[in-house]
Amino acid sequence: MYAIETRDLTKFYGKARGIRQVSLTVERGECFGFIGPNGAGKSTTIRTLLGLIRPSGGTAEVLGLEIGRDREKILARVGYLPSEAVFWPGMRVREVLELSAGLRRRDCRKEADRLCERLRLDPSRRVDQLSFGSRKKAAIVCALQHEPELLILDEPTGGLDPLMQREFFAILRERNRDGATVFLSSHILSEVQHHCSRAAILREGRVIACGSVEDLARTSARRVSFRGRAGVEALGGVRDLRVSEEGADFLYSGGVRELLAVLAAGDIRDLSISEPDLEEIFLHYYQEGGERT
Repeated sequence: MYAIETRDLTKFYGKARGIRQVSLTVERGECFGFIGPNGAGKSTTIRTLLGLIRPSGGTAEVLGLEIGRDREKILARVGYLPSEAVFWPGMRVREVLELSAGLRRRDCRKEADRLCERLRLDPSRRVDQLSFGSRKKAAIVCALQHEPELLILDEPTGGLDPLMQREFFAILRERNRDGATVFLSSHILSEVQHHCSRAAILREGRVIACGSVEDLARTSARRVSFRGRAGVEALGGVRDLRVSEEGADFLYSGGVRELLAVLAAGDIRDLSISEPDLEEIFLHYYQEGGERT
């Protein structure tokens, strides 16, 4: 049984596109990345999985439960962190945490205190006096304090400073090692590359690639950088070319012999050929518009 399984999941807002025929599976106990820019359909997918909005077509199960029909059971076993945290004004952080725990009929005070200490969140503060980053911390504690078996996190690090981001991912790694499944939706590709084993790339509401992060990053293209001069502009397979007075930098997917011949004919003082990072691969999928699962 998968932690998440969708089959042709579709959502339209009237005539406007939300998501179209999203099919993916998330194994129990894995950390899965859901990648796409703002507007790609990530939040729509998540809200549909949680039963917060009704799908226009397709089916999905979360923890073996049908979305919609078993919404309350799903929400009891899931920790959901929305991209934007909104709380009732006038409440204190501790009251918000107690309300969240009470909705699940759980006593989470011990874990809530531990998380507040790690995230440096003062539970006595009023939520309407918190900064954006502190509101995000409060939302993180709400999502994690009941120790759910599935974490669905929508752009979780927005507003967190680098130290808090590091602590947040340390907490996620601990939960994942203890068996929790993590579904991490993000447009920050380095987060997915560093913390997820598999990922899906969403483009205009469709999954255009899905697999291990290593496989998604595997490509025939290489990042080539050199100091000096060479006529690489005429080479086939050159993309994202940046030329300066000192040299050039580009992605290359052409033949090795052709590249070496052009470089040998030029005046090269230093040369580096490396694999591109996930962000460059992501842009490749978006520019090419192809699909691969």
